[in-house]
Amino acid sequence: MRNPSATKGAILHHAGGLFNLQGYKATSISDITVATGYTKGAIYRHFKNKEKLEEQSLVYLMGVMFEKLRVQIKEKQTASDKLKAIIYFFESYVTKPPIKGGCPLLNVAIEADDNSPHLRKRAHAILDVLKESIIVILDNGIKFGQLKKDIDKEYYATVIIASLEGAIMMSKLSRTNHDIGIVIRHLEATIKTIEN
Repeated sequence: MRNPSATKGAILHHAGGLFNLQGYKATSISDITVATGYTKGAIYRHFKNKEKLEEQSLVYLMGVMFEKLRVQIKEKQTASDKLKAIIYFFESYVTKPPIKGGCPLLNVAIEADDNSPHLRKRAHAILDVLKESIIVILDNGIKFGQLKKDIDKEYYATVIIASLEGAIMMSKLSRTNHDIGIVIRHLEATIKTIEN
């Protein structure tokens, strides 16, 4: 007898990989059955429909990414080092992506338009979590006297995320880390300006 939790995990792992590489709409349930070795019935036993599988696959992929990022951040002691851990995590995203296919949030943001409101809504919620996590780092940096008191936390969180995601897109198109390298240097300088 198969373990339902392990089956669901395997489906999310394989479906997430396909969605991130091929796109959500371009990936069919048949593609997923081939990748997993499970029947459509087995897949639909765990997921009400393809939309639910897409949403949960995105959550799974972002969970994998956030866990890898969390490990990098946790090793650092100061707010500025934690912020640098975030930017360095994304630095090699093109040549050595932590998840095959690139940043799941960026990929789904590009694909999820008015025709995929369920994915757009889920991606927006994930973006809010990322932004809030950076704001917490900034808050703690202010609280412990590591960062200037008068900084606009939402501004810096937005600049960091938008800069990194834009640089990932540019570097992905050029297939080099040149553009993200430029943005990393800019963000390093930006972080330095808010240090106490």
